[in-house]
Amino acid sequence: MKITTGGVCKAGTTLVNKTGGWRSFRPVFNYEKCKKCGLCEIVCPDMSVLPKEDGFFKYNYDYCKGCGICANECPADAIEMVLEEK
Repeated sequence: MKITTGGVCKAGTTLVNKTGGWRSFRPVFNYEKCKKCGLCEIVCPDMSVLPKEDGFFKYNYDYCKGCGICANECPADAIEMVLEEK
């Protein structure tokens, strides 16, 4: 699609446009350290941290951009940012 000056772009949605494909690092939970506080879910700007039935959390890597905010804010140091392997 070519965009010209004054052009209009078709609106998209993150449900269609998966944004996690370009990250360099991805977060990984250490469930032994996790206190189930839910702060990771609260601070995630992409809403890619999802609660599980057992009270822990999981990532939807289709939308996680690897920003590291969850790992930085985790009070239990239960999230590690690891190099993404493609």
